[in-house]
Amino acid sequence: MFNKEVYAARRNELAKKVKTGLILILGNTELGMNYISNTYRFRQDSTFLYFFGIDQPDMAGLIDAGTGEEIIFGNDVSIDDIIWMGPQPAMAERAQRVGVSRVMPFDSLESYVGNYAAKGAKVHYLPPYRSDNRVLLHKTLSIALDKVNEGASPELIKAVVSLREIKDKYEVAEMDKAADIGYMMHFTAMKMAKLGMVEQELVGIMEGIAISNGHMPSFPIILSQNGETLHNHTHHQVLTDGRILVIDAGAETNMHYASDFTRSLPSGGKFTPVQSDIYTIVSTANNLAIDMVRPGITYREVHLAASKVIAQGLMNLGLMRGNVDEAVEAGAHALFMPHGLGHQMGLDVHDMEDLGENNVGYTQTFTRASQFGLKSLRMGKELKPGHVITVEPGCYFIPALIKKWKKEGTNKQFINFDKLEPFYNFGGIRLEDDVLVTDNKCRLLGAKRLPITVADVEREMSGN
Repeated sequence: MFNKEVYAARRNELAKKVKTGLILILGNTELGMNYISNTYRFRQDSTFLYFFGIDQPDMAGLIDAGTGEEIIFGNDVSIDDIIWMGPQPAMAERAQRVGVSRVMPFDSLESYVGNYAAKGAKVHYLPPYRSDNRVLLHKTLSIALDKVNEGASPELIKAVVSLREIKDKYEVAEMDKAADIGYMMHFTAMKMAKLGMVEQELVGIMEGIAISNGHMPSFPIILSQNGETLHNHTHHQVLTDGRILVIDAGAETNMHYASDFTRSLPSGGKFTPVQSDIYTIVSTANNLAIDMVRPGITYREVHLAASKVIAQGLMNLGLMRGNVDEAVEAGAHALFMPHGLGHQMGLDVHDMEDLGENNVGYTQTFTRASQFGLKSLRMGKELKPGHVITVEPGCYFIPALIKKWKKEGTNKQFINFDKLEPFYNFGGIRLEDDVLVTDNKCRLLGAKRLPITVADVEREMSGN
């Protein structure tokens, strides 16, 4: 938890931006894994953490934007709770730690806020992503259940994004910690991967490091030799010589700030010549993108520049053809990189995307593209100091997509489809780093960068 002045200042700025009405920020409840008392690992709502900082279930925060009055709703523990959980701080004590003087039982939230709403007061809330909070808002505000998300406050969403997306020094310090844990996860996997292992063994090792040093992995670990499946969460295969192992994973600190790295490794410790060529194309795009990141540039510009590196590299190998600018403008490169270059990161690994990707990565005047591939760019708008973003170009050979484009003749003037058949079993390569936009450039998060060149990766894996 940060100092209470940090949370108080954030809430004050939020009230100023919203100006009028009640601001309701809901926390999360515990969720049963296979029965109600056997719960998943609790994860507090990130926006509640940002403004109210209390990391326990069944909480809500209320701010009167006009008067500045603040209330935290939460229940003190009962004797039954103490028997199972031990003594707990009183709600008044928890609230004081984040600079709030008034507390009320969580059970009173519905009637307290509902009475204000019934009198015509504006209640601002964020779109809920959990069903229990959707039901709570439905009951509290007398909104039809299927209309709850539609009633979320645009003013509040805009205000929250404007505050949360610019990281202060305290947040950056936490994210450097998350990056250091992520480094340990990936570097350990790089050193321990060897032929004959099952992918799941490496997943377990990486998860153990994340939990030993922080709260948990920042998302379910992606680790697979079928890297052409972008978010592959199956881990049953044996590491086999000649294949590429894509590992996309990060850590969440105990204060819930995230990291997110990807490295692509030769399962047997040494790339084939073709794998080395494709890998070098992706690493060149990664380095170029990082070098371009600075305030004032849009991330769409950086994405398109990285896309041209991918396209030109594939042209040099004879897999694409034509003019590189025209090919990227047509979206031909998206056959090989159908995703965006990166996303914002903070308390969420895909920061604030529960508020809507377009609300986070775009603006009312700088809108999302509709072209295949480019429309998957989650973060496209102008970069500012304090933004934290991922840089993750990739190159994938997805047989089903290649066959579809070939059959339909999509971008046939730019793609040598016949030369792609030998690549149907190639898999994919993705390389991802986390960067903080500074006053005039950017810097990598964490104390050290994971090995990125072919030579560095092979050297680190040579003893495996």
